[in-house]
Amino acid sequence: MRRYGLYDATRGLTTAAAAGVAGLLLWLATLVGVQSVTRFWESMGIVAAAGLVVALSQVIGGWTKGGGLRVSPTTFLLAFLPVLVCVGWILMATQPGNGWHEGTVTSWSHSIGIMGLVHALGLWHGVLAFGFGLVLGMTLDTIPTPVVEPVRTTRTATEDAADDPLTAEREAAYAAEPKTVMVGPHTTSDVED
Repeated sequence: MRRYGLYDATRGLTTAAAAGVAGLLLWLATLVGVQSVTRFWESMGIVAAAGLVVALSQVIGGWTKGGGLRVSPTTFLLAFLPVLVCVGWILMATQPGNGWHEGTVTSWSHSIGIMGLVHALGLWHGVLAFGFGLVLGMTLDTIPTPVVEPVRTTRTATEDAADDPLTAEREAAYAAEPKTVMVGPHTTSDVED
């Protein structure tokens, strides 16, 4: 079994640091409170930031695999946008006080018969906001850094003759190897090959 050493240590430390920062943000959200519409949305924004921090810790820890940062448009479209609509709907319908959109979303929820579900899920405001931030962070990913092929130099006939058996063996090995490099953790079968 292969040991991942630095990769595991980096992911472990970034996850622990993110958990600490997320906990600090959650505590800060409790200080803001949810007594008014403005405080409610500020608090939910801070809780969503805590979820985003946790997701970003995995991206930062993944940089040890080598690679750059990218936004996954498909994940954004298929995961984040539906979460944005659902969480936004529930939070707007169940926020304290009377926001400009509260009556409209509540009325729509009653009209289509989902107000019971909206109310039940609305009891978990913080969890919804945290999940919203988490899904937003999951739209980010790392991509492998392209591997640059080494420049092959031409050799003279004398140099080729000096190590002809070795040269033929190297050329055959070079031609047989794939032109890609695996980055990141390998499975046991990768190590044995």
